[in-house]
Amino acid sequence: MASGTQKQGPKNARGKQSAVKAARASVVTKKGTPWGTIAAVVAVVLLAAGVFSYAYIKVSAAEKFVASEDNKDPSSQIQGVVKVDYASGQHVQSTQRVAYDQSPPFGGPHDGVWADCTGVVYPTPVRNENMVHTLEHGSVWIAYNPDKVTGAALDKLRDKVEGTPYMVMSPYPGLDRPIALSSWGHQLKLDSADDERVDQFIKSLRTNNYENPEPGGRCDSNQTGFDSANPPPFVAEKPGADAVGMDGKAPGAASGAPTAPATTPAAPVSTSAAPPSQ
Repeated sequence: MASGTQKQGPKNARGKQSAVKAARASVVTKKGTPWGTIAAVVAVVLLAAGVFSYAYIKVSAAEKFVASEDNKDPSSQIQGVVKVDYASGQHVQSTQRVAYDQSPPFGGPHDGVWADCTGVVYPTPVRNENMVHTLEHGSVWIAYNPDKVTGAALDKLRDKVEGTPYMVMSPYPGLDRPIALSSWGHQLKLDSADDERVDQFIKSLRTNNYENPEPGGRCDSNQTGFDSANPPPFVAEKPGADAVGMDGKAPGAASGAPTAPATTPAAPVSTSAAPPSQ
């Protein structure tokens, strides 16, 4: 009997080894779900989705300030923009003043010679009648109160203008707000150069073919008689009784008779850098 028991020993040992292997295999087979890995993958997917969503929202937000056939005046979506419908093409002489209805003016009769608006930052105030003509050609004029806008704020506005076609900037003494953005028939007054509406206004209305009477008109002053290094100065005093009215008539003019047209230096065909596509 003893010898028989000894013969069965190796079989029992092999059986136990097989059982251990089977148990180990079962443990490997039934290994727990890798939740950590899954969580990491989900986090990456969500992050990517968030990045793409943010980019899409930013692009969509920017696009709403781009003029198009279906969105001719994007500035309608900018809070605070004032709009006035002005007749265009009414010119006055260099010796005449206009009794503008807004300060700064952003439409109405104007000098037959436009101020240079090829990204010029004027260090001194410029005559209203010349500045208004630039708006008719599609420019945006940034006027600022020199007593309220200085230092970093002034630099920030200057960076938006210098070298950019159809942009012009000048100090405007007595301005009731720190900053006034103007295009033809549109104006937005703001308190801070950091306001996001500065860029929104410029994007919406600079070279806007739908809102400017003479889009693409010249902005350079070459051979026009306007000296950008020594421009005609701004006059702070209110216009006198001899000023041209907003209807384009000079005092004493016969009913329905416009002022004598000023000589326009050249047809409004741009010789400066073509405006960028909107």
